[in-house]
Amino acid sequence: MTTAPAVRKPVLLPLALICTLVAVFVYLITRTWLFFSADYSWADKLVAGVLLAAESFILIHSLGYFINILHVVRKVEPAKLQAAGQTLPVLESYPPVAIIVSSYKEPLAVIEDTLTCFYNLTYPNKFLYFLDDTRYDLPKQDPVRMAAYRADVDALCRRMSVNVFRRKWHGAKAGMINDWLEFADGRHHEGFQFRPYQNKLRPEKEKYVVVFDADMNAFPDFVEALVAQMEPRPKLAFVQTPQYYTNFDVNRVARAAGLQQAVFYEYICEGKSSQDAMFCCGTNVMFRREALMAVGGFDHTSITEDFATSLKFHLQGWSSSFLNRPCAFGLGPEDLAGYFKQQFRWALGTVGLFRTIVGHFFRNPRALPAVKWWEYFLSGTHYFVGWTFFILVLCPLLYLFFGIPSFFARPEIFMLVFAPYILLSLLMFIYSLGRRSYRPGEIFTALLLNNISFPVYMKASFLGLIGVRGTFGITPKGQSASMPLRTFWPQLTLAVVSFAGLVWGLNQLYYVREPVAAIAVNSFWCAYHMLILATTLYFNWPEVEAETAPLDTA
Repeated sequence: MTTAPAVRKPVLLPLALICTLVAVFVYLITRTWLFFSADYSWADKLVAGVLLAAESFILIHSLGYFINILHVVRKVEPAKLQAAGQTLPVLESYPPVAIIVSSYKEPLAVIEDTLTCFYNLTYPNKFLYFLDDTRYDLPKQDPVRMAAYRADVDALCRRMSVNVFRRKWHGAKAGMINDWLEFADGRHHEGFQFRPYQNKLRPEKEKYVVVFDADMNAFPDFVEALVAQMEPRPKLAFVQTPQYYTNFDVNRVARAAGLQQAVFYEYICEGKSSQDAMFCCGTNVMFRREALMAVGGFDHTSITEDFATSLKFHLQGWSSSFLNRPCAFGLGPEDLAGYFKQQFRWALGTVGLFRTIVGHFFRNPRALPAVKWWEYFLSGTHYFVGWTFFILVLCPLLYLFFGIPSFFARPEIFMLVFAPYILLSLLMFIYSLGRRSYRPGEIFTALLLNNISFPVYMKASFLGLIGVRGTFGITPKGQSASMPLRTFWPQLTLAVVSFAGLVWGLNQLYYVREPVAAIAVNSFWCAYHMLILATTLYFNWPEVEAETAPLDTA
């Protein structure tokens, strides 16, 4: 038997990452020291404190990102090189696997594409389930049209040999999957309806459960790759795989949203997985059925049931993993209305769960290792980024118009530590993603879409903090339309005010000229933020009209 050649771990990249982490630490410490040591007025103190909190948020999350990259380049990538050329282990047996998709009024064309991929899965011991969660009993619906839709779904599933499960509606996607788990476990409740269209004997309960969203289409060998990961590790609760959008080139929103997914699924997920801190993303994932039953199924109290259930897994001693391999593809939001709806739901559920994370931590800090708490705190606070962007936009305006905070008058103090931090961080961010074949322009497109979403994140994070749960809603598909400009009043108002700040700053530079550095720097930030906010109009202009119209939900 031949042994794989030894693989040398990279040296220069980890050193560059360590230098970047040091620069981040130095800037954070310097900013904190200057805040507490300076003699501020009360107005200065207030604005400076808020700005320090916003900068600290960015710095802490930057630390988290670069630490994950460090884990990847020191652990994950050498392991991949070591395994290069090796094939996946051959399965000695094929335990039964349930392939399920939960659907709520999805267009028939979308359903058909997904079921076709189900049918073409090469795994021999698979059982296919379509969980139809459509509300056929809602008032103000056309009963004839809804009856026709239901008949079409049944006919499609019968033709594709896919079982259909329905139940009395409650709890959206999480409730539907939990009810199916009850049914699959042999516990039938009132309202359960099952159509065994697969015509295949089910001799035993499925060992694994693969969950897809209705618009996700799996590659034929999806199941084999994940079963090979699960079988040798009996405490592995789930394996998550990436999401890729096939409508990447349909329009600007779909492209930028897809690039955001790529940034997340590259280093962040691989870094989390290397520390056994990966959380479930709701689709393209295989669960161990035993683990799901042990934690009581999906956590239906959260609209981000995948993230909430991941916490339950880890608290009960289960492990998780991420396989960075294209295994499925689907549809991303194609306009700002769909994108904002998706992001609002994710932000509301994630921040809402942050309250739960904090509660578990203070009740029992030893329930998880420090590294897992760190990763959950980072993930749970991510969507406060909207407040951070809003503060960063306001502060240069406050200085130019009102002269506060006064420490902005001495920007040279900050440039000594800010310049190394921002340059190293930016270069490392671009270089790290460039190693995965992403161009700088693509990365900045994703960041722009994230920035103009700040009102959505602000509203969702505030509601999540005060305990508003919200309701589950699917992301609209097959539509691409502009939103009325009045919808973007926060973005466009701040863009106009930033332009006014730029004009006022240039006026001061010409007539007042003191302090030149402070006026120039803050005028630059006004111009920078104005250009970012103006891209709202860029993203609100659909490039291509979609061909498939969604089912009317009225």
